Amino acid sequence: MKTQEFFNLLEEHKDKVLQFEYATNQYVAANYHITEVKHITIDSVDCGSQADRWNETIVQLWESPAEAFKTNHMSVLKAFGILKKVGQMKAYDLDSEIKFEYSNATFHTAQLFVNDFEIRDNNFIVKLTIEKTDCKAKELCGVPEQSKDTPINEEPCCSPTGNCC
Repeated sequence: MKTQEFFNLLEEHKDKVLQFEYATNQYVAANYHITEVKHITIDSVDCGSQADRWNETIVQLWESPAEAFKTNHMSVLKAFGILKKVGQMKAYDLDSEIKFEYSNATFHTAQLFVNDFEIRDNNFIVKLTIEKTDCKAKELCGVPEQSKDTPINEEPCCSPTGNCC
């Protein structure tokens, strides 16, 4: 989801409570804080020697151990206010992908994509998902697309006999 699209949803639902589902039926606890907003520029080269560049917005969520007793989640209005204040200090690339960085005692630190959202009662629930890593240069490196019927390629793109890197 693009940053602007996310902000539009917050604007539309600012009377709701903001919750994050980081895995199926697993929610960021009510004691979460928005601890950092990162405006990231990725400047990369893939295994097929192709250069690429893009921006991302990464919002870090942290559960405060000192507030583990909390039962009320942050309002959409408060979260949107925090994000707008950040935007006054450092401008967003509103066309960039927005991700949420999160972890807890049982869930590894990950940058999660916004997969969907749901309105349930007075809750605006942001459904997050993990995206698997992938080779961007499959065609260039001769890596076939996998289907359910295709066995796993035994010789990876960047193997000594591969034709990239």
